[in-house]
Amino acid sequence: MPGEGYTGKLLEPFSMRGLILKNRVVMAPMTRSRAGKERRANALMAEYYAQRASAGLLITEATVVSKQGIGWLNSPGIYTDEQAESWRLVTEAVHAHGTPIFLQLWHCGRASHSSFQENGALPVAPSPVKLNGDFIRTPMGKQPYETPRALETEEIPLIVKDYRKAAERAKAAGFDGVEIHGANGYLIDQFLQSRTNHRTDRYGGSVENRYRFLDEVVRAVSTVFPPERVGVRLSPNGVFNDMGSPDFRETFLYAAKQLDALGIAYLHVVDGLAFGFHGLGDPITLQECRSVFHGPLMGNCGYTRESADAAIAAGHADLISFGRPYLSNPDLVERFANGWPLNPEPDVRVWYDFGAAGYTDFPRYQETLR
Repeated sequence: MPGEGYTGKLLEPFSMRGLILKNRVVMAPMTRSRAGKERRANALMAEYYAQRASAGLLITEATVVSKQGIGWLNSPGIYTDEQAESWRLVTEAVHAHGTPIFLQLWHCGRASHSSFQENGALPVAPSPVKLNGDFIRTPMGKQPYETPRALETEEIPLIVKDYRKAAERAKAAGFDGVEIHGANGYLIDQFLQSRTNHRTDRYGGSVENRYRFLDEVVRAVSTVFPPERVGVRLSPNGVFNDMGSPDFRETFLYAAKQLDALGIAYLHVVDGLAFGFHGLGDPITLQECRSVFHGPLMGNCGYTRESADAAIAAGHADLISFGRPYLSNPDLVERFANGWPLNPEPDVRVWYDFGAAGYTDFPRYQETLR
């Protein structure tokens, strides 16, 4: 619904493997903390997503596929039937606006703490490589990161099964598809990158072996949703959660090429550097990804309306996802369409609070004129 004089590509419709999106604006997945100790979706979350349903596609906050995958206070889960049923509040609220919504599937891996784990077990990872960070917020308050336990080879298929079961519950909850979180230093990213994967079995060493876990997850989830309803998110340039590997270009372009052959819904690339850059060479661009991935390609991180339009017009991307701008601008699409200014970015401390403040209380532009 472009405003008068608007001629950019961002608000044009797009067919994503046959799923019609009313525009090319995507709400990026962002970790939130409003699901309570039971990690169930609720009416507040349904309101939050419905407020932002003028996007072409919504991707939910990161949602853990198992108790083992937990590493964040009050983030939602999709590992019980009760959690799946609770998500119906969200899917129905969003579908009432004619907007599709994908659930992001998440396992934190080493970015967790024993206080989140059953019986105080250590968090798991491909290898016992400690995350070099200041602290992690836990049920016990701020705690230092721990050296994770390396997964045994025979345990890995069980985690793949957790992803498949989570996809089954997401489908039962009414989601249109799922996004596999392979970015930002969480478990799948830890397997992909040589910085954190020092294994000598079939899941480590060569780039082909380090990609194997992601490949198995995608294939397993694609037995529930068709591949054209399964997206994957990668962050080749990112430093978040102590990531960044010298062979990042080889690793991520290989992964993108393999994912292209699987016919997935889209490849979601955190190509922007606003979230931190490891500096281990020139950053990977969407153009490079386009050379090996020919399906729907989504850029993310630090985009404005103008830079998003330019990326789409140049053919470097089909879709652009917006994270922080969506936190404080539920009517982001309308603001883009009409050239209206954005709300000020909120204090970062409110992002991860547990209530409505800093979540559903941001005004639409027209409300600011009253």
